[in-house]
Amino acid sequence: MQAIFARRARLEQGWVSDLRLTVAEGRIASLQSGAAAKDGDTCVDTLVPALANLHSHSFQRAMAGMTEARISGRDSFWSWRTLMYRFVDHLTPDQIEAIAGMVFLEMLEAGYASVGEFHYVHHQPGGQAYDAPEELSTRIFAAAAQTGIGLTHLPVLYSYGGAGEQPLAGGQMRFGNDVDRFGTLVEAARAAARTALPFDARVGIAPHSLRASSPADLAEVLQLQADLPVHIHIAEQPKEVEEVEAWLGARPVEWLLNNAQVDAKWCLIHATHMTNAETCAMAGTGAVAGLCPITEANLGDGPFNGPAYLAAGGRFGVGSDSNVRIALAEELRTLEYSQRLRDLARNVFIDGEGSVGTALYLGAARGGAQALGRDAGRIEVGALADLMSFGSSDPALCALRDDQLLDGLCFAAGGQVVRDVWSAGRHVVADGRHAQRTQIISRYRSAVAALLSAL
Repeated sequence: MQAIFARRARLEQGWVSDLRLTVAEGRIASLQSGAAAKDGDTCVDTLVPALANLHSHSFQRAMAGMTEARISGRDSFWSWRTLMYRFVDHLTPDQIEAIAGMVFLEMLEAGYASVGEFHYVHHQPGGQAYDAPEELSTRIFAAAAQTGIGLTHLPVLYSYGGAGEQPLAGGQMRFGNDVDRFGTLVEAARAAARTALPFDARVGIAPHSLRASSPADLAEVLQLQADLPVHIHIAEQPKEVEEVEAWLGARPVEWLLNNAQVDAKWCLIHATHMTNAETCAMAGTGAVAGLCPITEANLGDGPFNGPAYLAAGGRFGVGSDSNVRIALAEELRTLEYSQRLRDLARNVFIDGEGSVGTALYLGAARGGAQALGRDAGRIEVGALADLMSFGSSDPALCALRDDQLLDGLCFAAGGQVVRDVWSAGRHVVADGRHAQRTQIISRYRSAVAALLSAL
């Protein structure tokens, strides 16, 4: 059993002082406020539930900064996607593992305890299968095991090149599976995860999107859910909305809610372009909106319909998606600022009154844990010990009262304030650093150098 002593901590009922917390078998075993530290305790300044990063394509981290030059015509998500397909066609299994290791290291040092890896690179360049269909999933598992991050792995069904069952082409060939082959992959990945990963790991499913699937395939693939998370890209771009509506006779969110049993096990990624009716209907399902504000800003997707969604009781979490920048507080900050810029107002992403930073942070903690199927997102006896500590003496935070600290974390502080992270009780970041940082970065640099030489 390990013990943590925190000068202050944010529990469900509010801030408490001098909290002594014990962890056993990856879960919070006891909580005692007004306590004193004991010999052997890990002593921290401020303890909060750690967030889940609910949406990541880890391999895209190696592209960061490569797509920021304007090309002829109007640059958009679709021109970025073309460059991404060219990039992905050169990745080797070793490179995928090394890049994922770097990404998971950065996430942990940023304060995330877990990740939802939306994994759609399954095959060799050109689409030929590996001898083991789960080969590239096991590379993600190896990176998760090395770093200690909590993993919800989400193998992706990607069957078509566009709305209306268009054929796959180019870089998409590495993604492609029909439902039967995908089922084999999922079962193999689940078997591999049971031996390669700790008890808190999950392997859900992810139909990529309506445009990369079909109504019949979606209905069939949901038979593989096994009461585990289901993630799907939805309504990210206006062009996607138009194409799906022309094909299926309804907007993407509208069609999905009318044709699938969307519930609290689902995470709808982006859901950017919704009508108010769709927004309220989605909130009513109990599903999580998977918001990726930095990537959505980088790709020019547009802002989420936050006020209406929160007013309808909607749940949300955040993810780093393309991993162009991995920064927990900046993700929450960008989410709120996107609402302010659209509405010409301040303090928008909250239902009612109070601290926006608290609403953002704790809302994302609860929603992210739900989306990944993790019993976490709160400091409570019995919950997974997904915890993060930060230092309140940092110049960005030292002037703030306890009830202002999460505002300071979200809107004023940088990532340097993160001091410790535990993932299901694994103390993966101490004093701001991951124990294997040097080795992981070295391997990443070697992998990227080899990748660039092949491009």
